[in-house]
Amino acid sequence: MKRDERVSPYYPISLNIQGRKCLVVGGGQVALRKAKALLEHDANVEVVSPIFCPELNQLATDRAIRVIQRDYKSEDLQQAFIAIAATDDVKTNERVASEARRRGVLVNVVDDPKNSDFIVPSYLKRGDVIVAVSTSGRSPALARKIRSELERNFKAEYEHLAVIADEVRSKLKQQGITVSSDAWQEVLSLNSLMELLSQGKNREAKEIMLTRLKTLEQNKP
Repeated sequence: MKRDERVSPYYPISLNIQGRKCLVVGGGQVALRKAKALLEHDANVEVVSPIFCPELNQLATDRAIRVIQRDYKSEDLQQAFIAIAATDDVKTNERVASEARRRGVLVNVVDDPKNSDFIVPSYLKRGDVIVAVSTSGRSPALARKIRSELERNFKAEYEHLAVIADEVRSKLKQQGITVSSDAWQEVLSLNSLMELLSQGKNREAKEIMLTRLKTLEQNKP
């Protein structure tokens, strides 16, 4: 089957990196941004570089990350789940990518999508709700612009909506009630839910959601 050149090779996926070793090779501002993003998702972050920027040194002092002050070595990849090459040396980055693949470690080379197994989208986060924007590596700046536009209209209430939707789904499952995706979409579109959440009335919103879903399932043809 001939591959359609217009199709992006990147498959959207969310990785669970909590508690897993994530290696960052590099000690500058780019490496710092990558390390901080990994920390936001509770990764076990290890950074290797001969020199570290002050902020990375502070993270190490705070024991938020582990730093190894020397040049990168292949053994740094041991037990790593993902690796990010973020140095300003092309050869070092290429070496990290090559050795990571040999070890079966997913690798991202900053500003070099063609030499990466994955790329990191620009994203906005509200609790467990994450909206990611990617241009398949063509223009990270454009991805950030689109994310900023979305962020202005992305209501904080979605964080609470996700929590109560999960609670309602679990309760319905315990009661042996299966709800169709159409019913979920109808209920999640109710303006009253967002109004209640904006007022901090999460319990009331949960009850409305639960009652409405049960009603829709009972009255379906």
